[in-house]
Amino acid sequence: MNRLGICMKHAAALGLDVDLQATEKAKALLGRQKHKAEHVPAVPWQEVPAFYDSLDDGTITHLALRLLILTAVRSKPVRFLRLDQIDGVVWRIPGDIQKSRRDRTPDFNVPLSTEALSIIDQARPVARDGFLFPSIRRGVISNATMSRLMERRGMDARPHGFRSSFRDWCAETTDTPREIAETALGHVDGGSVERAYRRTDFLEQRRSLMERWATYLRTAQTGKVVQLAGC
Repeated sequence: MNRLGICMKHAAALGLDVDLQATEKAKALLGRQKHKAEHVPAVPWQEVPAFYDSLDDGTITHLALRLLILTAVRSKPVRFLRLDQIDGVVWRIPGDIQKSRRDRTPDFNVPLSTEALSIIDQARPVARDGFLFPSIRRGVISNATMSRLMERRGMDARPHGFRSSFRDWCAETTDTPREIAETALGHVDGGSVERAYRRTDFLEQRRSLMERWATYLRTAQTGKVVQLAGC
């Protein structure tokens, strides 16, 4: 409705005969609209290692999905990952490609596990124009590339759901503090006053957590996984 209002104002500025109150009238007629949040289907955390292990052909899609699972980030940062964003064992995601709509969104530092660094090294030979996961023709792999792989396997879950898988794993198998687990997902945690005084992004604690997550993904298939302590 807000976008429609913008269009109407633009049309009026062009001299077209429009009713600038049309959107307000529509809101009055429609009444209060209830938005129902829908959860993205996710793979249960117990089943993620098997899926991770199956991504073994070394293709761009498989490597991108592995990195997405390992880092628990959204698909856009993975798809637009540039080699110059990697600084040693930290991946610095620019604020302008994160989900937040706020102005001046700060960069987000993602600690890279040993396994994640290995995936990046495997993808380097196919990098093009600075992008680690280029498409066949130009630019980067599309938003649907990883989803279609899961669809072809008859899965209801989608790539974004691995963030939920990771969060559930944190809650059910570790005693990781909530603020660290939420920060690992790039979520803004706590009230405005609390955030104003917080000066840490828990990078080292998150590094330990992501290393444990990577270990779980690699070893669960062999039955070596044990209850993990928190950070």
